[in-house]
Amino acid sequence: MGSPAIPAQAARHWHPAGLTGFNAAPRALAEALLLRCCGSRRWAERVAAHRPYPTLDALLAAADEAGYDLSGPDLDEALSHETAALPHPDAPPAARTALRAAHAAYESGFGHAFLISLDGVPAGERLDRVLAGIRSRLGNEREEERVVAAEELRRLARTRLTRSVAGG
Repeated sequence: MGSPAIPAQAARHWHPAGLTGFNAAPRALAEALLLRCCGSRRWAERVAAHRPYPTLDALLAAADEAGYDLSGPDLDEALSHETAALPHPDAPPAARTALRAAHAAYESGFGHAFLISLDGVPAGERLDRVLAGIRSRLGNEREEERVVAAEELRRLARTRLTRSVAGG
């Protein structure tokens, strides 16, 4: 007999009590948390299957490795779950308009949301960094941009996973 079904609502909002809680969680809960970090089911299954992890660094290394091994369809699945980041509500209207237009141009050209990791970027510089990133990457060829987007997805997954598991 398999493990008991986990209600979807509980899985969507579950947060482990650190790495120990993540390692001990039923597989369905661990996968649900991982899917919130990266929308590839294969990635989430692979990372969950290799538990227990002795350290957060070991978990992050496994997440990176699984991210590098994503097939084209797996990457497409993960990218389809991403949404464009919205500017802070206090951003000037012109900046919000420029960001919406830039996101629309990017999504039209590449078929998925623009991804960028802003770890370490001060809040006051984030909007400019996103706009500059979109503008520079709009000139990329499709395959070149897939490589860049995949790397940004791995960075975002690391950040999300660290926050979810370590509470950081």
